[in-house]
Amino acid sequence: MDPPFNEIYKNLLFKQITNTENNVPQIPFSFSITAVVEEVELPLIDVSRLIDGAEKEREICKEEIARASREWGFFQVINHGISMDVLEKMRQEQIRVFREPFDKKSKSERFSAGSYRWGTPSATCLRQLSWSEAFHVPMTDISDNKDFTTLRSTMEKFASESEALAYTLAEVLAEKSGRKSNFFKEKCVRNTCYLRMNRYPPCPKPSEVYGLMPHTDSDFLTILYQDQVGGLQLIKDNRWIAVKPNPRALIINIGDLFQAWSNGMYKSVEHRVMTNPTVERFSTAYFLCPSYDAVIECSGDCPTYRNFSFREFRQQVQEDVKKLGFKVGLPSGSSHESLQAIEYPFTRHPRTNHRRSLLSLRS
Repeated sequence: MDPPFNEIYKNLLFKQITNTENNVPQIPFSFSITAVVEEVELPLIDVSRLIDGAEKEREICKEEIARASREWGFFQVINHGISMDVLEKMRQEQIRVFREPFDKKSKSERFSAGSYRWGTPSATCLRQLSWSEAFHVPMTDISDNKDFTTLRSTMEKFASESEALAYTLAEVLAEKSGRKSNFFKEKCVRNTCYLRMNRYPPCPKPSEVYGLMPHTDSDFLTILYQDQVGGLQLIKDNRWIAVKPNPRALIINIGDLFQAWSNGMYKSVEHRVMTNPTVERFSTAYFLCPSYDAVIECSGDCPTYRNFSFREFRQQVQEDVKKLGFKVGLPSGSSHESLQAIEYPFTRHPRTNHRRSLLSLRS
């Protein structure tokens, strides 16, 4: 059932490897694993007020969403319109899929080629290894397939209801940042978004190996449904904190594109998943993404970021991962403390307003 982590990564798991020996560049502050992390509850927002509440209640709810996106980059929503029945069926169906033999999963034809992924192909040290497997599924793989199994029909329900929630939240955030709220329905159409089903198997070295490496999301926003095992952590006030699971809530987080589009008003916060020595963890995420040709235009009279296309951003992320072993993303304060100077191609120089060069790491 499990991917062959021990076999493929045995040199990393059972041999001490240093950065110097492997020419691994110095890694950011956020990659240092801390043993003790405070567990907190994310801001909890009842979004039913957006539909059922009086005008004053709707405005209070909108402000809560915007405040959490500014101060945390993460929040939880309840009464979100996705039934617990759909969420529970989603969990049961993905467990069933991940329980299949590895050979069957890795050669599965139920989704497009390359949808099944595991580990970190580019890992050269333990801190670059993600101890997890996933089905990364474009929305079109679900809606265009007429041969619906129980899995597909469940995914379709989850995806459709997540899509509606994502549009609602994105429109609120656009309104509160003074931008046009129809942008998302025009640019983030169904064939550009996707679902990701995740499984984190038990790990023999939980203190040294991530379930998912520290990263930010390369989208506008993410909707996450997780089980009660725990393991999700994020950076808040220069330290890692653990997110306390809430069985009634979905987790929402801001992505890189929203940070740039809002001129840094909303924060794309670095997060990670820690492994567990004995218990497996499951989650499902919906990602609100634009078309590759969509141009992300930074708002305001003094834009922090130059205009760039989603295609351009994805290409840069892929180059960074190949070169450095981890994603850089956009400058976001404390998550890049170990960097000498944030020099990134999508950032405007504060004085000259010229395009900056590529990332420069401290020696």
